[in-house]
Amino acid sequence: MKHVAKAANMFIGVTSTSKTQIDQLGDRLRKGGVSDEDIHLLESYRSSFEEAYEEVVTCIRNAVQLEPTGRRAKSTSSIIEKLRRETMRPSQMQDIAGCRLVVRDVLVQNKVVEQIRSRVAKAVVVDRRKQPSYGYRAVHIIATARNRSIEIQVRTELQHLWAQLSEKLSDALDPGLKYGGGDPQVRKRLSKISEVIGSFEELETGPVAAQLAGRVGRLKQEIREILENATAF
Repeated sequence: MKHVAKAANMFIGVTSTSKTQIDQLGDRLRKGGVSDEDIHLLESYRSSFEEAYEEVVTCIRNAVQLEPTGRRAKSTSSIIEKLRRETMRPSQMQDIAGCRLVVRDVLVQNKVVEQIRSRVAKAVVVDRRKQPSYGYRAVHIIATARNRSIEIQVRTELQHLWAQLSEKLSDALDPGLKYGGGDPQVRKRLSKISEVIGSFEELETGPVAAQLAGRVGRLKQEIREILENATAF
């Protein structure tokens, strides 16, 4: 109980003054040897995103009449893993809490992104379609509510299928696949599928879009079949 009370008092100090304490916590978590007190403080910090998350989700519902899926906050273990993997402070992390929308195609994606951007406070759009992150394609919107950053992922169905495949292969074969590591041959195949998706989605915005429906449908089915047999990828 003493640990909980002390962590709570520390967190009150963080939220009412500056980001210094939470970033110092990040330094300790990155180095290892995490104490119960540090875990309680991290849990308090991640819980502080809940109201901001609900506010952003409500805004999305009103803006696009779609129901987002997602999480109010990353697990403490996921936050610690990211801190150890990347050189960033906890106060810089924009995806501690976030939600996702999966839409039919690029045309709908563009429309939804613009609708959300115009309605969400201090929205910053990060377009990962032209410059994918290790094959990952999507549009992210970073919203700010109650002084907290909330990540909104907007994916097409094809982009979402690729992300699911990447996640499944990372779980089955090597977590490093999501970050440019793992088996080079597997990375190459994932990259090729991502490039094909990018090519299709560029055409979807052009004059031949109506002719693509059947080919896009077949591509989706092919990726679903790969998903079902990911370990044989």
